[in-house]
Amino acid sequence: MPASPLAAVDLRDVSHSFGTLGVLGPLGLSVARGEFVALVGPSGCGKSTLLRLVAGLVAPTGGGIVVDGTPVTGPDPKRGMVFQQPALFPWLDIAANVRFGLDEQGVPKAEGNRRAADWLAAVDIADFAKALPATLSGGMAQRAALARALAPEPDLLLLDEPFGALDSLTRRDMQALLERVRQRTSATVILVTHDVEEALFLADRVVVLSPRPGRVVAEVAVPFDHPRDDALRLSPAFMEARGAVEAALAASRPSASQTDVSRRESELLPG
Repeated sequence: MPASPLAAVDLRDVSHSFGTLGVLGPLGLSVARGEFVALVGPSGCGKSTLLRLVAGLVAPTGGGIVVDGTPVTGPDPKRGMVFQQPALFPWLDIAANVRFGLDEQGVPKAEGNRRAADWLAAVDIADFAKALPATLSGGMAQRAALARALAPEPDLLLLDEPFGALDSLTRRDMQALLERVRQRTSATVILVTHDVEEALFLADRVVVLSPRPGRVVAEVAVPFDHPRDDALRLSPAFMEARGAVEAALAASRPSASQTDVSRRESELLPG
C-alpha cells in the first residue's frame, strides 16, 4: 500500500512472527491525522501485537512503520498507550500516576500538577487524586490510566482493549467517557477491541483482520457524526453497519478443523 502524505500512521507491508510462527501480516494500513480507527478480529490474529509494533515496544519482523513521517524505532512520548489492565504504580497516588510521564519528560512540577488535575477532572475522578490505586474500582483505575496517557498530550493514542475486563454497564460508561474526552484532543486514535458495537460507537472506521496471521480483509466506514450517544446504538443505520462488520468477520472465519488448531495456538499469543 502506498504511503499517504496526509497519514499520521503508515504500516508498510508489516509482518511479525514469534519464532517460526507468523502471527501478523504482511499488511498495509494508513491512518489519517485525527482519525479514530478500531481494529477487530478473532483472538490470536495479532491485533494487540500490531498496537505494540506501532507503539515501538516491539520491532516488526518485516516491513516498516512510519508515524508522522518518521520511522518507528522505539517508544516515543508522542505515542500514548492504554493497556488491557491499568498498570498503575501501586505505591503512587492517582495524581502522581497521571503525572508520571510528565515528570519523566522534565515538565515543571507546577505544570505537571495542572495537567494532571485537568485530566483527572476530565475523566471524572478528581476527588480521588490522593487515593492509592488499590482503593479504586476497575473502571476508575482505567479512567486514571486514560488520564495518564493523555496528560503528555500525545499525537497518537493507542488503546489495547482498555474496557475488556469491565462489566457491561461500566464498559458503556467508559465508552461514553472516551467519546466525550475525544472532543478535548486532536490525537489520532487506534483502538483494539473484540466488541463490534464498541468499535462502531467510537470509531470513524473499523478495520477487520483475518485469523492468524492477521491481514486486513475489510474496512467499514462509520458514517455517524460526533458526539454520539446511546440512542445511536438502536438506529437502523447502526444495525446496518454492525451487520457489515459481522459479515466481514464471518467471511474470514477458518474451517472447523482450522478453528480447532487456531484456538489452541491463540492461547499462546497476544491479541
